[in-house]
Amino acid sequence: VYYEEIARADAPYIGVNFVGMLHGGPTLISEGTEQQKSRHIPRILRGEEVWCQGFSEPGAGSDLASLATRAVRDGDVYRVTGHKIWTSFAQVSDYCELLVRTNPDAPKHKGISWLIMPMDLPGIEIRPLPTIMGESDFSEVFLEDVRVPVENLVGEENDGWRVTNVTLRFERGTAFASEMYQLQECLRDLVGVAKRVTRHGAAAWDDRALRREVGHLQAELDSLWAMMKLMVSETAQTGAPGLGASALKLYYTDLYQRVSEVAMRALGRASLSREDVGGLPARASLTRMLNSLSLTIAGGTSQVQRNIIAERILELPREPR
Repeated sequence: VYYEEIARADAPYIGVNFVGMLHGGPTLISEGTEQQKSRHIPRILRGEEVWCQGFSEPGAGSDLASLATRAVRDGDVYRVTGHKIWTSFAQVSDYCELLVRTNPDAPKHKGISWLIMPMDLPGIEIRPLPTIMGESDFSEVFLEDVRVPVENLVGEENDGWRVTNVTLRFERGTAFASEMYQLQECLRDLVGVAKRVTRHGAAAWDDRALRREVGHLQAELDSLWAMMKLMVSETAQTGAPGLGASALKLYYTDLYQRVSEVAMRALGRASLSREDVGGLPARASLTRMLNSLSLTIAGGTSQVQRNIIAERILELPREPR
């Protein structure tokens, strides 16, 4: 209901605090201690704490459990050394939801722990990664003997893979509720652009094939909202989204990509510009299209989601590896 009202009011996106709001905070509510929840949740909600995610590594993307960042317990701290990549808004974050390997001798899924890492600790180096649009939302994060308090451990030591799956189900599921309205906005802009762009003396919107395609996309978005409401109800009852989060992420990211492609086609040659052309929102359309491509990778690729759906929901044979 909250995000639907945001959409109707055309309110701004939650921006740099999406990690804390959409999966870091929810993970603490589900898995954190009372002290961790009372310390962080109110500050996240007030926008006083910005969080980033320290999951992916140069050698551990889709195979996240292969992460190599090491944490060695030394009294009341973990001494952390490693390298994270594709960390959103690390340069402005106060805390990081960090995955580390605490038992290198255990099977790769068994020796992982989930830590809350303050981003102002000594030993943290952040290097921004420019995107194709010239922005630097992502960063590499280098960790050299960073001392994270043991009290910042979420869940049990070496049980971090279970906690991680809770985080990922929030990221793949209910987190997209905040982005649904962006997709609705994209469709609305698409219609507005198609009514203004002319081809051979007629508005692009006069093309019945385009109107039919937009109608189908709107119908799919309506069904996606129904899936989201079902997942929100499930989360309210169980405390965390289920495996269906993979289906929702797969559906949402595919639909966002198709809506973005139709919007680019409606713009015609103007879609190639990084700046607005003749009052047309060319830059916003290009940014959405490029973002739609990255969404099929972030939080687990579409191929990974299909495997989860096939193997863990439909109980089909595992993909040969």
